[in-house]
Amino acid sequence: MKHKSLKTPVIAAGILGLSFLGGYAGSQLSQNQTLMNNQTQVVPQKTQKHETSTTLAVNKVQNAVVSVISYTENNQSNSIFNLSPNDNGEDMAAGEGSGVIYKKDNKHAYLVTNTHVISGADRLDIQFADGSKVEGEVVGSDVYSDISVVRIPADKVQEVATLGDSSQLSIGETAIAIGSPLGTDYANSVTQGIISSLERTVTSRSEDGQTISTKALQTDAAINPGNSGGPLINIDGQVIGITSSKIASSISGVSVEGMGFAIPSNEVIAIVEQLEQNGSVNRPALGISMTNLTNLSTSDLDQLQLPETVQSGVVIRSIQAGFPVDGKLKQYDVITKIDDSEIQSTSDLQTALYSKKLNDTITIEYYRDGKLEKVEVKLDKSTKDLKQ
Repeated sequence: MKHKSLKTPVIAAGILGLSFLGGYAGSQLSQNQTLMNNQTQVVPQKTQKHETSTTLAVNKVQNAVVSVISYTENNQSNSIFNLSPNDNGEDMAAGEGSGVIYKKDNKHAYLVTNTHVISGADRLDIQFADGSKVEGEVVGSDVYSDISVVRIPADKVQEVATLGDSSQLSIGETAIAIGSPLGTDYANSVTQGIISSLERTVTSRSEDGQTISTKALQTDAAINPGNSGGPLINIDGQVIGITSSKIASSISGVSVEGMGFAIPSNEVIAIVEQLEQNGSVNRPALGISMTNLTNLSTSDLDQLQLPETVQSGVVIRSIQAGFPVDGKLKQYDVITKIDDSEIQSTSDLQTALYSKKLNDTITIEYYRDGKLEKVEVKLDKSTKDLKQ
């Protein structure tokens, strides 16, 4: 009984203590509430999720956009089983770019990317938007258009992009680029701009040293290394081009912004169909080396004796024996037209020629010694023959 009487005051004191503290806290809360009522309260508003035409367009295609990671035999650190004591344990890729899945059947899905993205690769990994990866197999590549097709298992693919009609584009309309600038750390980045031009001549050099001139779309949507091979889409979410390059500085070294280029979707469609069937694109060849008339000096122009009305065209520098124009055209002839296509530059000639098929017959208009002439030429040799 004595033990119980000793505990009672302690418990009572505890209760009184709690009551006191509770009363003090209540008094302070009452005072603080009075102060708060005299001040303007900032209440966060519920933010609504907004959908725009741009977000809707991106949603249609973004899961079909992939990162393309290439590895070479020389880069042995791409496997944990080949790590040396000095390696940091991170996989090292020889190169990274982007791609877009455009087709799927029961067994395989097909994606398009740039040839320069996969050039020299011994192995390819394809990373999806969710971060998962599969190994890719190259179906075919074309250096001249910078287009390649890669095949992957169909069961991993959830979304396929729609290829649009690039002939219906207008300058000033919305253009959206999706890809992996600077690599997979920034996969599925989205940038927006407009179509700046429908036809720009982009000149590059192939691995075998040939100068290649192609027609490309120009856009001011931000394009950076790693975007190559990714899609340029319109406001309807259709792929209208495959991003391929940008100009970072001019010849004089002036920094340049907002000048990116994409291969038009209509050209892409024609190329991938041949790559799927044959693994390569077999184009007709005239068997000539050439230069733009506009590149010549005034003294060279005087020797050609051209009419003053002829300000552009392609000058034949040499002709390969046994090819279609051998015996029909001569060195220093100036080609100005192929069928209905005006030829003002080497890129115009390539575009007109590569739109034809083997064994087609074309009409070439040209100037020789100042006189306009015409000749029919059968395209019975291909670009493959040029390498022999």
